[in-house]
Amino acid sequence: MKTSIPQLAIRNAIAVILVATVTLLSATAPHAQSVATKETARMVQRALLRLPYYGVFDFLAFGVDRGTVTVTGYAYYGNLKSEVANAVKRVAGVDEVGNKIEVLPASQNDDRIRWSTFYNIYTDDFLSRYAPGGAMSARYDALSFTRFPGMQPFGMYPIHIIVKNGRTTLLGIVDNEADKTVAGLRAREVAGVFSVENDLVVATK
Repeated sequence: MKTSIPQLAIRNAIAVILVATVTLLSATAPHAQSVATKETARMVQRALLRLPYYGVFDFLAFGVDRGTVTVTGYAYYGNLKSEVANAVKRVAGVDEVGNKIEVLPASQNDDRIRWSTFYNIYTDDFLSRYAPGGAMSARYDALSFTRFPGMQPFGMYPIHIIVKNGRTTLLGIVDNEADKTVAGLRAREVAGVFSVENDLVVATK
């Protein structure tokens, strides 16, 4: 069975920085070095995807330069930053980890914006297919938040919602320009958001 783009999107989103880095190294390094770098990148990517607390309100990207892995992005939970570093250090072929993940500040207003944006995007008629289990699953996640404040949906969410000081950034990969546009519109509909940066990438065939 062919895997759909939404199922692969979060893997691709994590690899946004990786792709450019490996391409550059391939042009300048010996073939054996290039193969080793790609294999290290594949194992790092797998390690990050297995993190139990990596969710829709976080975003991770990384680059590989020989034995050094540099991880960037945003962490909703503070302990995610240290968990990333520990996971990457255990990967064979990694000698050093540069941890440049920004821990997002705690804010009730930012949490309100996060969940309103999540609900608007993942229950939208056109975008609900990106939610694991569909729109009903997203509604359940949003309802659960009222019972367990501070939690976030984990799993394969292609559209990541980063909120800092009332400003929203959308990161990840979608199927087409129309979906990117709709996601941005839904994020801007949230009351009290100061700005929305739509950095979603449109997948290429």
